[in-house]
Amino acid sequence: MAEHPNVTLIRRGFAAFNSGDVATLTELIAKDCVQHMPGQNVFSGEHKGQEAILAMYGQIAELTEGSYRADLTEVYANDHRCIALYTGTATRNERSVTERHALTFELIDGKAIDIDDVPLDGVVDDSFWQ
Repeated sequence: MAEHPNVTLIRRGFAAFNSGDVATLTELIAKDCVQHMPGQNVFSGEHKGQEAILAMYGQIAELTEGSYRADLTEVYANDHRCIALYTGTATRNERSVTERHALTFELIDGKAIDIDDVPLDGVVDDSFWQ
């Protein structure tokens, strides 16, 4: 059985994120997309618009000197929604983090219009990013 097209889309997005492929990310994230980041840290809040989301991704890379990886473990999708489970790993200021997350996506016409990050333990993320 063939993989759902939205599963393929999310796999492509994770590969682009991990390789810094901004052109592909631009194709996959709608101009008016909003990414919601939980917690009490530098990334917490709503990042409104493709430009703001890509800027956040760039800041993640900058703060971790390119060490941040989002290793996709599972993807569940239907025609309009997707849940991606991943493990985020990084090193920053001589500290390391390994944290499991879920990303939920609302998708229309092959583009993400809403992304919500859900960490397993937000305290871990907050302490790493502060």
